Amino acid sequence: MNTDSNEILIRAEQVCKRYGDREVLHDISLEVSKSEVVCVIGPSGSGKSTFLRALAFLEKYDSGSVFIEGRLLGYVEEGGTRRLARRAELREARKNVGMVFQQFNLWPHMTAIRNVIEPLIQVKNLDKKTALKKGHALLERVGLGSLADHYPAQLSGGQQQRVAIARALAMEPHIMLFDEPTSALDPELVGEVLQVMKDLARDGMTMVVVTHEMGFAAQVADRVMFLDAGQVAALGSPHVIFRETTQPRLQQFLQNYLERNAFWND
Repeated sequence: MNTDSNEILIRAEQVCKRYGDREVLHDISLEVSKSEVVCVIGPSGSGKSTFLRALAFLEKYDSGSVFIEGRLLGYVEEGGTRRLARRAELREARKNVGMVFQQFNLWPHMTAIRNVIEPLIQVKNLDKKTALKKGHALLERVGLGSLADHYPAQLSGGQQQRVAIARALAMEPHIMLFDEPTSALDPELVGEVLQVMKDLARDGMTMVVVTHEMGFAAQVADRVMFLDAGQVAALGSPHVIFRETTQPRLQQFLQNYLERNAFWND
């Protein structure tokens, strides 16, 4: 276990989200301790990505609360009422949160190193020399030191995703959120991205990971949360979730997963 139970970095309390008449998140609560890795699994349409985006307020939640390092995210409470946070307030509240998406979102006209250092120059106001030193160190960290001058079109999908991770790490986040970071990759490229994430977990990064990689969740997570129809149907250690669960919907989900992937084990 990597957890430090004395310091809660993420606290979600009864988070709800609706799209019109459809409730996609219902009373979701979760606490994530410093250096803890929580993997979120579940069927398509269960609300996994919506919940993750709510943790960064990239998706506005309708009720409940999300606290990042003790600070309410997305809203400000004044005089007993709640209003939407202004842009500067929101930026301040989530300044220590990094996020990696399914799509890499790299700037195609910039090299790998430029993609990594641009936020350092534009947001952190580092001089170019300092930013380059830090950027090269980060690319080395994700195994891409020799490809710093390559453009995204010259990189594989796995390499592009690792550049995206390096760019997120450049801002020195305390928390990393991953939204199915391997789902857009060819199967043979998945491992290189998961290895970087395993290294981050080993180094003590606090992480919430939406994933369909059950092996990764079983190996790396401190806890696994199973969402079904926008609700937390199960939450526990990987051993409990994958080996001891008696929750019928989770058992069905895992059985379907095993059947879909059975040919890999033949």
